[in-house]
Amino acid sequence: MDDIDPQLLRVLRAVADGGSITRAAAALGSSQPAVSQLLARAERRLGHTLVLRSGQEGRGGRGATLTDAGRVLADHALHVQAALTAAREDLDAVGGLTRGRVRLAGFPSASSALVPAVLARLAATAPGVTTSYVEVEPPEALDLLRSGEVDVALTFTYVGDEVGSAPDPGLVTRALGRDPLALVTPSGGSGGGRTLDSGAVGTGGLGAGALGSGAVDSAVDLASHRGARWIGGCPRCRGHLLASCATAGFTPDIVLETDNAAAVVGLVAAGLGVALLPRLALATTVIPAEVRVDPVDDDLARRVEVVIARGAERVPSVRAALQAVRSAAHLLDGPLPG
Repeated sequence: MDDIDPQLLRVLRAVADGGSITRAAAALGSSQPAVSQLLARAERRLGHTLVLRSGQEGRGGRGATLTDAGRVLADHALHVQAALTAAREDLDAVGGLTRGRVRLAGFPSASSALVPAVLARLAATAPGVTTSYVEVEPPEALDLLRSGEVDVALTFTYVGDEVGSAPDPGLVTRALGRDPLALVTPSGGSGGGRTLDSGAVGTGGLGAGALGSGAVDSAVDLASHRGARWIGGCPRCRGHLLASCATAGFTPDIVLETDNAAAVVGLVAAGLGVALLPRLALATTVIPAEVRVDPVDDDLARRVEVVIARGAERVPSVRAALQAVRSAAHLLDGPLPG
């Protein structure tokens, strides 16, 4: 319809994200009166109320929420922006200009393993594409996608994360593979350091070279460490640890918290606790002889995923990034079923 313009969709998306017209205007680099006038004109043209204003005046202005009609339009904002970007890049390509931009977000343990492979692949296959990267946990990465601040997000989920949550219609999630977890405990040994065998990533077992003295490839029962002091990670990982231990019949005594894998290994080496770590984090972390690494039940593995805005695959630079991400999926433990 010619009475629905892209700017209106961007404004509605900004109101949904900011919760007020004042914050939406600030995010768009506009003024509050200009945004209010745009909304009023759109409501008259369309014959629908799009925004409900409520609450007290505050630092962010009066609160504002979208009506059902407003939400319907806001859900199209990212898709329309992706289409406009795709049109711009396609036009540049017709003119012989190869260019583009991809902004990538990823979680910490992807930064040292997956992300370098993705960016290297992009540099080799799409040298005209400018890339950037920001390291954030999955919830923040999805927020950046929704606000249009990044184009591609590497995220992870655990079994059960999806319970009680509705899928975001504006985002498309694609599975990349599985990232098994391992139990990291003091081994009582001494000597030089080592890292996980390169063959340990993308294979069924952690590999003998990755395990502590006397370790075997069979999964370790978490309940055998019910009396240990535990080291927790990011909020999502901590929640997964609590749920996994609850399934094993106990509540872990979490006394230390850090999402820095090297710090976790150092704390374990000092005999200060035990921890669950993903293989991606262990693959690039030096494992001293004082530390033992054992596989745990494969059901505890996390799923690694790539997320984009719906329709963004039409953008040539985003499409190139997705191809680069898929090329790095071999670093995970095989594709997910289905």
